[in-house]
Amino acid sequence: MPRSTYYFEMKKVDVVSISNKHMENKIAEIFNHHKGRYGVRRVYRELLNQGYTINHKKVQRIMHELKLFGKRPKEKYRSYKGKVGKIADNLIDRNFKANRPFQKWSTDVSQFNFSWGKCYISPILDMYTNEIISYDLSLSPNLKQIYNMLTKAFNKFPKLKNLILHSDQGWQYQHKYYINELKKHGIIQSMSRKGNCYDNSIMETFFGRLKNEVYYGY
Repeated sequence: MPRSTYYFEMKKVDVVSISNKHMENKIAEIFNHHKGRYGVRRVYRELLNQGYTINHKKVQRIMHELKLFGKRPKEKYRSYKGKVGKIADNLIDRNFKANRPFQKWSTDVSQFNFSWGKCYISPILDMYTNEIISYDLSLSPNLKQIYNMLTKAFNKFPKLKNLILHSDQGWQYQHKYYINELKKHGIIQSMSRKGNCYDNSIMETFFGRLKNEVYYGY
């Protein structure tokens, strides 16, 4: 091999090595900046947003080599306890699009694990604005939490006739109190099918974003 070719190839290897090292540092910087909350997909998108050109699989390989693994929840709260009350029809039927505010709302309960114990959040989300209408935090997923959440929503927006409020088949939403409160305010109740999280995926998406942005890395 001619000497000029040898040095050219060596120089090319050095450039690639420097480039790879820079990318490793950048990926680690993004991962650490977000306190380990970002997985491969979100690190990849952040690199694109910063103007880098890189393959998704390369990001995955580098993160694996550096042992940068996004944090995931250890367990999930399940409110379904079987049929303990009245089951409403699935009026939403995965159609989460609304034409105006106060047309379709959705609710659910999610669990947060801390070193000192567990905490539960119960919010109501407007499907048109993606705004959280009201929410309640509690150390126990009980009926008092649902009462607080509904009371805040009704005090804020007293006129809600013909609004559809969707949920899963959790015991809270089969309870007489919940059903009667919705009827009292002219709200139409809707429920997901049993054990089908996709029927209320709009809330699953919200909880996923909330935990990734705020909770993981606490």
